[in-house]
Amino acid sequence: MSESLTLDDLAVPLRVLRLLAVDFGHLPAPEVHVSPIFSERLELSFHRGLPDFETWREALGIAPDAVAYCEQSDGRTRVLKATVDYAGATVELTGYGDVRAPELVGGVA
Repeated sequence: MSESLTLDDLAVPLRVLRLLAVDFGHLPAPEVHVSPIFSERLELSFHRGLPDFETWREALGIAPDAVAYCEQSDGRTRVLKATVDYAGATVELTGYGDVRAPELVGGVA
């Protein structure tokens, strides 16, 4: 079995989280994930629609064409993903939003 990492081994993404809290404390709060598996990564997820993702994308200077798009849950959920190097860590943004159902006109979509 491999040796366990210590909390000190996660200093890079935790430091970046602290910097983001200071620099962007006015932005919408994300779900935050730090993992010893990817010890140089800070993951920020947005589950209440895509506007919060877009706000953070713009704040971090990520170009719109650097965002990956996919759908999940049988096409019911949009997923946007983007990464940026920030203060020595990889910051991964993930946004989730509903795919709007087509409006029915005369019973036809």
